Amino acid sequence: MKFKVISSIAIAAVSTLMLGSCGADPDSSGFEYMPDMYRSSAIEPYVDYGEIRGRENAELKMQLSAKVPPFGTIPYYGTDSAEVMLMLPYHRKGHISMKESHGLYGFDLVSTNEYEAAAADVNPLKLTEENMEQIFADGKRIFNSSCAHCHGEKGDGNGPMMESGAYVGVPDYANLKELGDGQIFYSIYYGKGFMGSHASILNKKEIWTLVHYVRKFQNADYGKPGAEVPAAELVATEAGE
Repeated sequence: MKFKVISSIAIAAVSTLMLGSCGADPDSSGFEYMPDMYRSSAIEPYVDYGEIRGRENAELKMQLSAKVPPFGTIPYYGTDSAEVMLMLPYHRKGHISMKESHGLYGFDLVSTNEYEAAAADVNPLKLTEENMEQIFADGKRIFNSSCAHCHGEKGDGNGPMMESGAYVGVPDYANLKELGDGQIFYSIYYGKGFMGSHASILNKKEIWTLVHYVRKFQNADYGKPGAEVPAAELVATEAGE
């Protein structure tokens, strides 16, 4: 008799808990008995930070929690068509040898020499009187954080890593004026020589910004009217592009 009573009470309690966890809101996951296990306060990918432990913050509802999209996907870059086109996946492919030499596993690689073909690619991030100062400022910031440790703050190849003897053969940008914009981009994106790929570190706009900044090392007047035109732009102009 006691067992039946206890069983009935237990069934009633479980039923009450189960029914109590339901709600009319179709977006509700029900009652969370252990919210700390469901929703961590730490930053995690794919978490709705607009609703945490029953508190809703409308300003965060549409905020992305995953800052770096999975490889091969196209993240949302707004509605500016020029910006979207700039950030589309890079059309040049790395060489198949880079799979071992630069660790490009998972990349779509080819056997043709895309580096040479990239010589005709012109920087799509156009310099104007309005954006020039900002682009060079952004380029300096990116260069100092991602490049100067090897290439040096002056782009002369005498960064701290070179002076320590850890690496050798880092070039002086002043001696690379014959390289096209696309070749500089290609080298940063996929890597070249001892330099590894920066594709997972910098987005396309940041790399094209670096290309402009590298040109400043080659010509202090770069960007000003009458300044020397990069090799790639001369090739494109002669081809009628």
